[in-house]
Amino acid sequence: MAIRIISDTTSYIDPIIQEELNIQLVPLSVHFPDESFQEDQVDYDYFYKKIINENIIPTSSQPSAGELLVPFREIIAAGDDIVAIFISSAMSGTYINACSSKIELLNEFPDARIEILDSRTNCMALGEIVLEAARMVKSGASFEEVVSRARQIRNRIEFFFTPKTLDYLKKGGRIGTASALLGSMLNISPILTVDMSKGMTHLLAKARGTDGALAKIYDILAKDNEQYGLTVIYVHHISAREKADEVRALLKTKYPDIPIHLCNIGPVIGLHVGPGTIGIVYCTEKDKYDFD
Repeated sequence: MAIRIISDTTSYIDPIIQEELNIQLVPLSVHFPDESFQEDQVDYDYFYKKIINENIIPTSSQPSAGELLVPFREIIAAGDDIVAIFISSAMSGTYINACSSKIELLNEFPDARIEILDSRTNCMALGEIVLEAARMVKSGASFEEVVSRARQIRNRIEFFFTPKTLDYLKKGGRIGTASALLGSMLNISPILTVDMSKGMTHLLAKARGTDGALAKIYDILAKDNEQYGLTVIYVHHISAREKADEVRALLKTKYPDIPIHLCNIGPVIGLHVGPGTIGIVYCTEKDKYDFD
């Protein structure tokens, strides 16, 4: 009997690491008027160019309970356990659909062990929770230890980002308390974060330009490093590789002993924040929150 880790494609986990740690990702999808894609089967450059060139913001959809039931049943029928960690339930119906699949499976396999965890976040904030759970599995940890570690990392994750424009958040209906910024404001860049208590995006602060927004994020990062310690940093971007490289290089000078990774954001999250977005995800050594 083994423990299988499942997540979804909005974690944007590197495919090589995904394979090394035997992580299974279920795809979310994006839909234009003329074509649809599973998130893991579309070229990111093509997707974002299509958004810009056609001035169309597509919609996204989560896997249905029936679609999730297929990999779940295959794993349980093989005698393995499942720890599944998904995008925030406030952002997607994936978690709710997974819970429905779990109920159906337990009717069929009453002794099955299935844990469905709401990450309350997305991108590599979700991804780092998943990776830590998978590392625990690889180390030989018990089912209970794997679940406990995933919950612990959820209490240590932060995600801050600054989009180039709020147009995508507004049109996608995912703007949350960032609606306070709507309107025409010259060179004002919002600093947005995922409120882990609610799993929703909200406005943290405003700054002059992208560099001003990033400077404030760096200040938060430094304070958290001093108080809680840092274990890993991810620099996210959407069609802004040059800027992301610049941010990563700067952070490496500040935190030379901490792993700092670069990660592109894919279509399902990207369609809500748009090209030019820069984000920073990090995990602390000590708990920042206590959700459980």
